[in-house]
Amino acid sequence: MDKRPVLYTLTSGLHTEMASDAAREPFIQGIEAALGVPFACRGEDFSTYGQTDAPELIYVRTGGTEGLFLEKVAPLLASASNRNTVRLLTSGLSNSLAASMEILSWLRQRGIDGEILHGRAEEIAERLRGAGGSARSHAASDAPVNSDAGTMVRPYTFGRILAGKRYGVVGRPSDWLISSGVDPSVVRDRLGAELVDIPIGELVEEVRQAGPESAPDPATSLRPLNAPKYGRKIDAADWQGALDIYGALRSLVRRYRLDGLTLRCFDLLTALHNTGCLALAMLNAEGITATCEGDIPAMLSMAVAQARTGKASFQANLSRIDGDRLLFAHCTVPLSIVRDYRYDTHFESGIGVAIHGELPEGPVTLFKLSPDCQRMFCQPAHLTANTYADRLCRTQVVVEAPGAADYFLQTPIGNHHIIVPGKL
Repeated sequence: MDKRPVLYTLTSGLHTEMASDAAREPFIQGIEAALGVPFACRGEDFSTYGQTDAPELIYVRTGGTEGLFLEKVAPLLASASNRNTVRLLTSGLSNSLAASMEILSWLRQRGIDGEILHGRAEEIAERLRGAGGSARSHAASDAPVNSDAGTMVRPYTFGRILAGKRYGVVGRPSDWLISSGVDPSVVRDRLGAELVDIPIGELVEEVRQAGPESAPDPATSLRPLNAPKYGRKIDAADWQGALDIYGALRSLVRRYRLDGLTLRCFDLLTALHNTGCLALAMLNAEGITATCEGDIPAMLSMAVAQARTGKASFQANLSRIDGDRLLFAHCTVPLSIVRDYRYDTHFESGIGVAIHGELPEGPVTLFKLSPDCQRMFCQPAHLTANTYADRLCRTQVVVEAPGAADYFLQTPIGNHHIIVPGKL
């Protein structure tokens, strides 16, 4: 009987850079070399998942795959006979790790055993050979884990800090936020804030009705266009479209008397052939809490941080872990907290106007409020470097956070986390 480890894959159609066969990736080939045997590659055919005695891995190749997991894998986990550990293999590129964290959070909410395999090829191979390894070898499961991971998630203690404030949800949360559902009544009771549902079509219509002069002219506060490092040239239509999205969101803020909002931004890729990255960067700089992907817990986390510190913060994906060094990235960042920035295109789609910002090195706080507003991850850290590499979202920072890798790989509160300048 074939005992080779079985490799299944999940890939979002948005990530055109991952169109090639996973078996040809250097990342996969490196693990095979460390194992001494090749994978039995099944691609996205999960018809035999859970029916083999060999180790089975789901390679989460990109972000945006959480919905695919629900479609292809989750139904197979309903059977009591198919409750082996769900192993999520992640790379350090294309938001692979961030998507795996959201999936692991979903599994934990349902009491399903899961683990993330992330790190060097030799570490992953050792894990697959059953040689054990500590939590710091970048694996997480419902088996006993490093106690530090659990203590980093503690009860929420900031009270009704958002009392009287209103936050818009422009479009539904993105389909891949499978563990981040929020009950508005809980938000009202625990934080004092009101959530306001706004159809995405209302924003799209507002943008389409905008004339060339309808968006506020921010020429005095925005830098002129530059040639992107990785994306295509940003032309005048891209630029004006991004400003029109900003102007339309500003109109919604006034109309609904909002203190902040979260935007189902990926819908704009097809509806407007543009992105909200620039608009959100500007709104946050103006004191209007604004997050992307319709992520309500991330928006509330940023709002709590702003209420406590008076500052905007950075909503980001965790992209890579190397010991205590954590690489976070996203395509928008508040212009008020960067020391320098330039424009690029949106990573996943290659269109629109995104931000590559550089944040000052120094003390920061990693923060995330749970969807039920009862728990929070709140960890002091130190921002040590800014990077600018391909196959990652455009703003990229390296954070030193001793012990935090255990939390992210064992008990993460969903996908996005917030980087707050200074102490929270």
